[in-house]
Amino acid sequence: MKQETEKYAGINETTTSFGGKIIVVDKPGDVAGAVDYLMQQCLLGFDTETRPAFNSAESRTRQVALLQLADEHRAYLFRLNKLGLPKELHTLLANTGIKKIGVATHDDIRILNKFAPLPPAGFLDLQKMMADYGIEHKGLKKMAELVLNINISKGQRLTNWECETLTAAQQRYAATDAWVCREIYLKLLTMKKVK
Repeated sequence: MKQETEKYAGINETTTSFGGKIIVVDKPGDVAGAVDYLMQQCLLGFDTETRPAFNSAESRTRQVALLQLADEHRAYLFRLNKLGLPKELHTLLANTGIKKIGVATHDDIRILNKFAPLPPAGFLDLQKMMADYGIEHKGLKKMAELVLNINISKGQRLTNWECETLTAAQQRYAATDAWVCREIYLKLLTMKKVK
């Protein structure tokens, strides 16, 4: 976990971001090694990023540009806009023995299905778990505040995820979103359900 201070219009805000190793996978030859590492994990944070859509026509045709998978120490950022959905990565996502924790995973899976049919195997949606703990907020930022007592930045959300090279800020944002899903899930396991 890494603490940072961001400045917004003169206001200082301390944020927490992923402090492990971030690996951008944008070449086909790098996919197998990344997947080999991830296949050894039993629990991964999961998220996707798409190029922002500003009208309904763009929204219908957009595809996932980035797929993020993270454990405690590493976050892999797969540039699907450059790779497509490689067979090895598809196999990992379809593996029921590996829990993939995210937010609104149904939407992510629906968009990933544009590459290849993907069974919703092993995916857990934090939004569906929140009510069991008396938490009504469904956004990742608010969940992180309420469950982990940390603030995460959402400043890069609407950036161009299909750009030639991801900036350091984009990489940190993307890694944090996947990692924090895993951390929220682990914390929920220690909390008492109210329902």
